[in-house]
Amino acid sequence: MKRTYSKLLDADFYDMPTVDVARALLGKILIHETVEATTAGRIVEVEAYLAHDDAACHAARGQTARNAPMFGLPGTAYVYLIYGIHHCFNVVTGQVGEGEAVLIRALEPLLGLTTMADRRGTSVLKKIAVGPGNLCCALAINRKHNGHNLQKYPLYLTEDGFQARDIITTTRIGISVATALPLRFYLAANPFISRK
Repeated sequence: MKRTYSKLLDADFYDMPTVDVARALLGKILIHETVEATTAGRIVEVEAYLAHDDAACHAARGQTARNAPMFGLPGTAYVYLIYGIHHCFNVVTGQVGEGEAVLIRALEPLLGLTTMADRRGTSVLKKIAVGPGNLCCALAINRKHNGHNLQKYPLYLTEDGFQARDIITTTRIGISVATALPLRFYLAANPFISRK
C-alpha cells in the first residue's frame, strides 16, 4: 500500500506535559489504513485529561481494566465506548503509570472522503468527523485499537508541515464534572470543530 503520509510522530513528540501535547496535536494528521480504504483527517479540536485534580479523567480513581492503556506508554491509543454505541479515540500522554490522555474531538477530513461519508451516512463534509464518536465512525476506529502503538501502522499520527497559529482555549464540553478547567483547544475559525 502506498503511504500518502510518511513522517510519523515519534516518541519525542509525546515526551511533553499533556497540555503541551494537546496543543501540539492540533494540525497533525490522524490516519487509518484498512483493506477498504485509507482515511485521514487533520486534528482541529482536542481536550486534555489530567491525572491530578481532574475528576473528569478516567484515571482519576486509579487503574482499572477499562482505562489500563492510559497508564502505558505515551503515544498509545486509548479507545473506549460511551452510551454503548460511540467510540472515543484518545492519545495517551504523560509518564508511564500516570494516567493522562488527550481526547481527539474533531477532524478536518482529508483522505478517503467517499469512504468516510459512506461510513457516516452523510455527504456533508462538515458533519463527517465532528465529535469524538463521529470521527471514530468515519475512520473505523474501535475497541480493537485500544492499546495500539500510534507510531506503527495501520493507525498512526503524522504531520505535513501545517502550523497551528491561532489556538483557542476553552473549558471542556460534554462532561458533568471538572467543567471549569480550561483544557479544550481548537483551531480558531476552523469550520470543522464540534462547537464554538
